[in-house]
Amino acid sequence: MAANFRQGRKTDCRSSPFCGGWYMINKTLRMPQENIPKTKKQRDEILRRVSDYVRLKKPVGPLSLDELKTHSASVIEQAGIDPKYRDYIAVLVNNEVWRDAVAAVPYERRLLLLPKCLRDNQSCPADIDQIGLICQHCGNCVIHDLQNQAEELGYAVLVAEGSPVVMSLIQAKKIEAVIGVSCLGALEKTFPYMEASAIPGIAIPLLYDGCSDTAVDVDWVLDAIYENTTGTANRLNLEHIRRQIDTWFTEESLKSLICTENNQTEKLAVDWLAMAGKRWRPFLAVCAYKAMAEKNDENLPETLRSVAVAVECFHKASLVHDDIEDGDTIRYGQKTLHTEYGVPIALNVGDFLLGQGYHLLAGINVPDDIKIKMLQVAAGGHRDLCIGQGGELAWAKTPRPLTINEVIEIFRMKTSPAFEVSLKLGALLAGAGDDLMDILKNFSTALGVAYQIIDDIDDYDSNSGSGDSDDFQLSLLFAIAYENAVGKEKELIGSVWNRNIQYKNAASQIIKIFHDHKIIQKAQDLAEYYKTQAIAELARLENASLKSLLRRVLCKIFNEIELMGCCDEYKAENDERGRKG
Repeated sequence: MAANFRQGRKTDCRSSPFCGGWYMINKTLRMPQENIPKTKKQRDEILRRVSDYVRLKKPVGPLSLDELKTHSASVIEQAGIDPKYRDYIAVLVNNEVWRDAVAAVPYERRLLLLPKCLRDNQSCPADIDQIGLICQHCGNCVIHDLQNQAEELGYAVLVAEGSPVVMSLIQAKKIEAVIGVSCLGALEKTFPYMEASAIPGIAIPLLYDGCSDTAVDVDWVLDAIYENTTGTANRLNLEHIRRQIDTWFTEESLKSLICTENNQTEKLAVDWLAMAGKRWRPFLAVCAYKAMAEKNDENLPETLRSVAVAVECFHKASLVHDDIEDGDTIRYGQKTLHTEYGVPIALNVGDFLLGQGYHLLAGINVPDDIKIKMLQVAAGGHRDLCIGQGGELAWAKTPRPLTINEVIEIFRMKTSPAFEVSLKLGALLAGAGDDLMDILKNFSTALGVAYQIIDDIDDYDSNSGSGDSDDFQLSLLFAIAYENAVGKEKELIGSVWNRNIQYKNAASQIIKIFHDHKIIQKAQDLAEYYKTQAIAELARLENASLKSLLRRVLCKIFNEIELMGCCDEYKAENDERGRKG
């Protein structure tokens, strides 16, 4: 149905530099409108409250507008939420009422409806016909990514605000469920059509009315797209997984795995593991396992706990050693291990953590062939990480300006292996075959590079950008600046690279160079490029649950809100290229 619906409307965009799935979004965030919660945390919490309410009360759809108002008022009263969010909550209540019904509809009987104004009006090469926008897949906005993922599952996809088209498809019984993205005002207008037809639907509200420079909670869109009750695209509760992982890293839980003799080395290792941290690596391992496992039990097996703690052991060991090598004195807002206890003790604790990680993997109850593969993955990642760190140490010994590609290669070897090891270990534990390993490697490479670029930007914003940093570290930003600068600017950056001039003595000039040459923006674009490389790699996955999971994880790691540039419906006279829509 989806193929027939779009017959003759698909186009190619081979001339575009962003062809192949890349898209870049260079918009500016602003606060959501008054009747929508301001932060992602608030919106997620309200969604949780609504979900709990619907699960308890079990309202049956289709709900009339009056019923929705009654239910939203009950949620507001029970949860103590500001009444100004009534309309927003009403949409969420309707979504949760229909969620199971939508999940039961085959993908090929669903419609994904996106607003045309997601495009970049100034650069969008798309044509618009009587049905809607015909995406040229140039990658300049997020339409390409969402449309591709949905169509690969079998969806019909419309990029239009046309409720008449949707209603004609419903009346023709070509679709049985609708997932839409729109502003609250438009959702209010289309609600009567959905109620009258009694068609299951999930609506993700834009954060602003007016369709101009708006944003949406993209993880909610992806969750809705992949809703499924067949067992092939299980929806994982990422927050529930995070909470379970956190219980594994309490002091008491860690002692039960690690402390056999209760000596100082074990105690320091436990303290270091229990310290603050994002725990992305255990999270990735658990998510990969959950997505691949045949049984989707709420309780996680003990072997998975051992794997998760093992990958965190490897990570925390690398941090101990990195802090020594880089001369860092603060980590997680506290003294680094070598600063507090001295280099010899810190080195020993780091080495112990490495050994403990391998010890945990060697002790899990799995067939020997799987265990061997898991140990090989861990050892290979350890080796690559050391090569990456060695490249940075070699530069520190004889500093010189590095090219962008040279810095990216160090990032690839230094950061990507940890993500790769985590995903592969979780997948192998769930019984994944060799065919998946190459995809996870490529995905992890792009993910790791993008992650390190963002980390570089954050470091500059918090330290170098203020001119407070005394010691110049290897930096992609300086590689970009060196390749873009000329004349005396290039000489100055080279002198900082070579450490002939301390950064703090040239900070004001460097900051100006970064501003004039838009270095931060160029770095952000490069991070977005690698992020979209990771997204493109997911197209090779045949496991819908794993694909959905990894796409959601990307949203979580980089930004829980992705921008979707929206604008008012354009008339031809309002567009410099004379385009309608």
